[in-house]
Amino acid sequence: MQDFNPKPTNSESTAPEAEEPEGLDQEAKSWGDYPIDDILIRTESRTVFDVVRQIHRNMFVMDPDFQRDFIWPEDKQSKLIESVIMRIPLPVFYLAEDDEGRSIVVDGLQRLSTFKSFLDDGLKLRLSDRPELNGKRFSDLSSKLQNRIENCNLTLYGIDSKVPERARLDIFERVNGGVPLTRQQMRNSLFMGPATQFLKDESKTEIFTKATGGSLSSKTMRDREFVNRFCAFRIMGFEEYRGDMDKFLAECLRLMNKFLPSKLSSLSNDFRRGLENNFQLFERHSFRKYTVGEKRRSVLNASIWDVMSTGLSRYPTFLVNRQSNQVIQRVSELLANEEFAAAITHSTNHTSRVQTRFRMAEKIFKEVLGAYSC
Repeated sequence: MQDFNPKPTNSESTAPEAEEPEGLDQEAKSWGDYPIDDILIRTESRTVFDVVRQIHRNMFVMDPDFQRDFIWPEDKQSKLIESVIMRIPLPVFYLAEDDEGRSIVVDGLQRLSTFKSFLDDGLKLRLSDRPELNGKRFSDLSSKLQNRIENCNLTLYGIDSKVPERARLDIFERVNGGVPLTRQQMRNSLFMGPATQFLKDESKTEIFTKATGGSLSSKTMRDREFVNRFCAFRIMGFEEYRGDMDKFLAECLRLMNKFLPSKLSSLSNDFRRGLENNFQLFERHSFRKYTVGEKRRSVLNASIWDVMSTGLSRYPTFLVNRQSNQVIQRVSELLANEEFAAAITHSTNHTSRVQTRFRMAEKIFKEVLGAYSC
């Protein structure tokens, strides 16, 4: 390997630090882009008893794998139960239907969790100004008050699973009343299964942390988004991309949820091989813009990640190492190419940009390393 990847100087921090990658298309989308009849949101009314019963039957997804853990303190939970007893109208609930017909809680997780906890006798009311209720569990209440709580009608808005992927995520983003969610956090809850577990596991490996410099946030699931991008382009190929990244990444997760364990294991091997090959060549500059001999490390670039992680996953490490000088030189020339630079910097989700950067990178790989062998 060429010696162009210097060790950090004393003025540089060696501790991994999350950063916002470049090469992600952040163009605003207009709601006018969606056909009116495609936005299918159903309205229905269900009692607290019915909803809790559905939760017990696992028809409500109550444990999405991101930072929306149940965090309401008992006094706030108690105030909700008090409001129901006092017949105070509650805000609506938003749900998203997944491919299995389950309801994913988009907005209202804290309230539904409170109802379940109270009806299961897991919550003791803390209402010091109401001695007749203070310290009571559900089973301690009179039949009259129990019925009032169980028969309370909740208004549920359901986002149909047939709504276009980008529209579903935009609705998810608009109505969520808690901590703002990233697109990957939304996808993670909509497609929970073997696929999302794969993203989680691969984002926590040592080679992933080394190759990305530990600079992708796990809190916002940016790290899992990058794994998702690799999987999508590796499984479906850039030729299948049609300009909608949300749809592309979601379709990948749908496919992966149907994979046999052996196929996921093979995909894991491909992914780790790609990371190892990149790190062997570029070390701390992996997946970043650079020139040979440059000391400063630039931010991670999602578009470079797409082509380099997938491209070098297709070759055995011994071959990449044997041709390392040529690969480094040709990739450096590629990054200096104006057409390629535009394709990894501006309007990066446009189909033409994606096709351009993949075709240009693929040409180099095949010229230096030969036909794909993995």
